[in-house]
Formats: sequence, C-alpha cells, structure tokens
Amino acid sequence: MTRHLSRIRLTAFRNYNAAALDLDARHVVLTGPNGSGKTNLLEAISVLSPGRGLRGASFETLQAHGSDIGWAVAATVDTDDGPADIGTGAAPEGGRRVRINGANARSIEAMSDYLRVLWLTPAMDGLFSGPAGDRRRFLDRLVTTLIPSHSASVGDYEKAMRQRNRLLEDNGDPAWLNAIEAQMAELGASIHLARTDSLHHLQALIEQSLDDESFPSAHLALTPLFEHGGEPASSAALEAALIEAWRGSRGVDRAAGRTISGPHRVDLEVTYAQKAMPAALGSTGEQKALLIGLILAHARLVRLRTTITPFLLLDEIAAHLDPDRRRALFAALDGLGTQCFLTGTDRLLFEALGERAQMITVREGRLARD
Repeated sequence: MTRHLSRIRLTAFRNYNAAALDLDARHVVLTGPNGSGKTNLLEAISVLSPGRGLRGASFETLQAHGSDIGWAVAATVDTDDGPADIGTGAAPEGGRRVRINGANARSIEAMSDYLRVLWLTPAMDGLFSGPAGDRRRFLDRLVTTLIPSHSASVGDYEKAMRQRNRLLEDNGDPAWLNAIEAQMAELGASIHLARTDSLHHLQALIEQSLDDESFPSAHLALTPLFEHGGEPASSAALEAALIEAWRGSRGVDRAAGRTISGPHRVDLEVTYAQKAMPAALGSTGEQKALLIGLILAHARLVRLRTTITPFLLLDEIAAHLDPDRRRALFAALDGLGTQCFLTGTDRLLFEALGERAQMITVREGRLARD
C-alpha cells in the first residue's frame, strides 16, 4: 500500500478558519485563483515535519487573521501498519507542540517516524544564482528528510553563534567564550558531517541515473569549511579544529561583528553534469529542470535509506514546463510510489495525469473535491 495522507484538517491556519479534506492514495492537484489558499495548504502539510515549513515562517504568523483560536494542522497517515494521527499546532507557551495518536509527542522529530516531506516552490527558482544562504537552507532541508534531528542542530548552532557574537561585542568572560565555542563546535561538526554524508549518498545515486534524459543531473559539492582546506574526517578532530579556528579569530570576528568562519559560511556548489557548467549559468528552464531532477533523486535516496518515501509538495510546478517535460514529471512522480501534491491556476496543465490524480478546487480558504 502507498503511504498517503487520507485526511487533512486545518484550524485557524492562514486563510483557513476550518477545513477538512478526505483523500485516497492518488496524487492531489489543487487548482484555483491566485491567493485562494493553495500554497497555504501545502505549507500546512510542510509543518508536519521538523523545521518551519516551506515558507520558513515563524509559527506566530501562521495564525488566521482575526481568530482567537490557536492554529492547528492534523493529518491521518495511512501506512502498512495502519493509520496514524499526526497533529501540530500553537502551544500556549509559544512555539508549537506535536501530538501523535492522541498523545503528546516526545519531540518534534517524532513526526518523521510516519512521514517525510520535500517541496519545491516558485521562490526556489533562483536557487542556483541567488545568495549562498538560500542554498544552505535548501541543503539542510534535504538533510533533515534523512536525519530529522538535523534541523534542530542547525537552530541550536545559530543560537549559540549569536551568543558568541554578543560576548565578543561586550568583551565577555573568556571562560564563557570557551564554553560557547565548545558547544558550537560540537553542533557544527555534527551539521557538517551530516551534510557531507548526505551529499555523498545523493551524488552516488545521481550518478547511477546519468543516462536518464527526463531531467538533467547535478554534480554537488560543498565549499571548504576551512580556508586552508584539509577537513578532519572524525567528529572529535573536526570539533577541535573548529575550536582552534574560532579562538584564533576572536579579534577579527569582534571587529567584523560576526563569526566569519564555520558551517554557516559553507556554500553548496551545483554543476549541470551533462554540460559540465555551473548551474547558475543555465537558462531559466534548465535551472528549473535541474532542481526538479535533484528533488526527485533525493526522494529516491530517502526511500532507500529510511524506507519512507517523502510526500512531495510541488507549488506551481507545471506552469513553466513544456508538455513533454510535464509528462516526464508526472511519470517520474508515479515511479516514486508516493502521494504528491501539485498546485496551479490552470487545470489543463494537469490533464496528462488523468485518473492518477484527484482534483481539488480551492477558493477563498474553502476546499471542494471534484
């Protein structure tokens, strides 16, 4: 049986005061005018995973305007072991809480035992030519679908780094700096090794399908963590190297007002493999196709390494693809064996899916199944 969402329920989420949707295992196509709530529904599904969802929004902003009820998203996931009820929503103390089968979850990551989620949105179209921070966040999303705790590690690292920056600015106690840098090094080593390991396995899988002409393939690499190169292979040695680097750069970092080296400065380099050129130099269509191919490859990797094929959330994915490339995309989605959610304003773009998809009309925060 294909793992799928059989029911989705929204309460006070974005422009949905209350909504429920019952689904079968087929793909889901959401159509409707711009601003009707299609992307909001995808975002609701995306917060059923570690992190802040496909918009990266703070949880306070998810609240429906004018509502005094806390926002909530709940879903029933049908699995081979039976249905599981997953829910997340606003916590009274701030942030959010998670419930699984009616009980409070031990952690946010517990949702990943039942579902993994990947997405593509129009905001990602300039990923290869945009700022390095966007590529790092994209990479960390890929890693999180493999290692659910990765998102929390990144958040904790950034919090510790902000504390270090304040201590440097205030000429804080060196003992406190030592402690903060040790914490950063432990988190930073874990983050960097998770990234490199995930890219290694993803690259190996991509190279197995270089002859597939449906979508171009990528060659992926990280820029060096240290200016001099030579990254230690073990976690303990990498932690020691990071501590040494940060202690040696305190004066420079104090003058700069920031930490100028570390995992937060690494960039993801993407090359169009078939043309041996940087992805940023490709046409808009080539970059879009390359990004789709990368997401499809990573979905296969997640299935191989976790036995859970991720749900794909594809926002306005078909609008800039020609008919042949759209058919290739739909065939690739079928091959993944997972439930995919696609949005668009024009239903004709999804005609090639035929009976393989269930059509949902979205209008002003209301859902109607055709």
